[in-house]
Amino acid sequence: MAGRREECLWKKHIAEQLKLRDRVQRQAFEEIIHQYNRLLEKSDLHTVLSERLQTDKYDAQSRHDLSPGSDASRNDALHQEMAQMRIKHQEELTELHKKRGELAQSVIELNNQIQLKDKEIQSNEAKMLEYQQQISELQGECRELRSQLQDLERANQTLKDEYDALQITFSALEEKLRRTTEDNQELVSRWMAEKAQEANRLNAENEKDCRRRQAKLQKELADAAKEPLPIDPDDDIEVLSEEGGGKGGTGEASPNRPLSRTSSNRISQPPPGGILDSLSNIFGRRRSVNSYGGSPENTETASGASVEVRVPSTALHIFDAHDGEVNAVRFSPGSRLLATGGMDRRVKLWEVVSGRCEQKGALMGSNAGITSIEFDSAGSYLLAASNDFASRIWTIDDYRLRHTLTGHSGKVLAARFLLDNARIVSGSYDRTLKLWDLRSKVCMKTVFAGSSCNDIVCTEQCVMSGHFDKKVRFWDIRAESIVRELELLGRVTSLDLNHDRTELLTCSRDDLVKIIDLRSNAVRQTFSAQGFKCGSDWTRVTFSPDGSYVAAGSAEGTLFVWNVLTGKLDRTLDKGHGSAVNSVSWSPSGTFVVSVEKGSKAVLWSDM
Repeated sequence: MAGRREECLWKKHIAEQLKLRDRVQRQAFEEIIHQYNRLLEKSDLHTVLSERLQTDKYDAQSRHDLSPGSDASRNDALHQEMAQMRIKHQEELTELHKKRGELAQSVIELNNQIQLKDKEIQSNEAKMLEYQQQISELQGECRELRSQLQDLERANQTLKDEYDALQITFSALEEKLRRTTEDNQELVSRWMAEKAQEANRLNAENEKDCRRRQAKLQKELADAAKEPLPIDPDDDIEVLSEEGGGKGGTGEASPNRPLSRTSSNRISQPPPGGILDSLSNIFGRRRSVNSYGGSPENTETASGASVEVRVPSTALHIFDAHDGEVNAVRFSPGSRLLATGGMDRRVKLWEVVSGRCEQKGALMGSNAGITSIEFDSAGSYLLAASNDFASRIWTIDDYRLRHTLTGHSGKVLAARFLLDNARIVSGSYDRTLKLWDLRSKVCMKTVFAGSSCNDIVCTEQCVMSGHFDKKVRFWDIRAESIVRELELLGRVTSLDLNHDRTELLTCSRDDLVKIIDLRSNAVRQTFSAQGFKCGSDWTRVTFSPDGSYVAAGSAEGTLFVWNVLTGKLDRTLDKGHGSAVNSVSWSPSGTFVVSVEKGSKAVLWSDM
């Protein structure tokens, strides 16, 4: 191809040089040639005229020779004829000059056209040269691209070979992972069974020990009752007679009723039959009071019914809470602290000061994103569920990780303290609920729910769980069985109880928020609004502290507040979030509301 291109180039160059030489040499002699051509034309014309005159002269002489007598008349006729011929020839000459002028004009026009064509040819030749240069450049680029394509094809083939090798390795590793997962599931099942057996053994031993202590106590009381006790005159304890003990129990001494004195540490008669039961009940209550986090009765804040609730209307503080999605938020019982949990594996503590949230610390230790947060009733401990199949407990004062509760085989989506603060309930994606004893740090019970558990709330003896299969299940902790079920129209994402634990708030993926009366087990109210859409399977909603309002976040980033008394939408707050709201928490004091989103932001709301 390169040889043909070079041959065309030198041929064109020679042709251009010949054309240039032709134009230069022709221009110098063009006028001479033109004049010479005119002279030749005139010469030819004169030759023709002379030939005609010679012919005419010869004819005249011939006629003169034939008629010599009439010379005069013939000369006159000849002169006239020659004059006519001269006029005729003159006219023909004039006509020829005219035609020559026209032809000369045509020649000039044709020369002009030839010059224009030459200029066009020159411009076209220049363009052809440019195009040839461009073609040469493009051909060079094509060669480079072909070489690059070959390199890429070789690299692609190498990558394909590596991919095939990696695919084979991946298949082997995947098979190994599958076998390892099966082995792990088998080991977890065996471990859970052993844990359950161990828990059952511990429970049996505890029951035996309790019965043994109770029997010993009964024997000691019986032995003490059989011993005769002397009356100490210095002892001022008055014991009513047996007849008086059966009346009304008012504790007033009758004048006719005899009084006896006895020692302060001994009794003179067997105790009534109900004393042992009363002691057992007292010991039982003492065990429940001596719990992990203190008595709820002693540590709970004031009832929500006496709290003055402020309906939020303004975003006081918008701040970046976590690096990534924020899944959970919760106020402490005293409303002093605020806890948030996100996909960055941290629980952060914030203090609300002058309408702003200031970070106080961070709780570390989780290996995956946080899904749920709960304070104990005293505000001393924080419980968090995580995507790493575990729940963890920290102390608030020193930010130390105290317990890690593992045993679920799926993400733990919710975890709650029971009212005694000594036990917690966790619900998981593995479709089980687990009851944990924080003193022994073991799983006391495992209940198979049949569907993934998204949220949990608790009363004294009942656990309520919301599930992926659109059902709310009510569990009796003592019987490990379902008391009843309530089916909604969408997947249950959130549960919450009002202050007196008589009403259950639910949120589901059918974009409805409902209040269920736990006394009648019926839906009392249903809330919905234009633009409200549940954004995920773990979107959390909340009651106000007095139970008179309901707050929920939407997939568009809007906060909706409904009035429970009227059943109507009270507020719509749409300036604060840029993505779907995941969770909402109302402070126990009723002053603040905090909402968190799928982005990284949290918003503090109030009516200030």
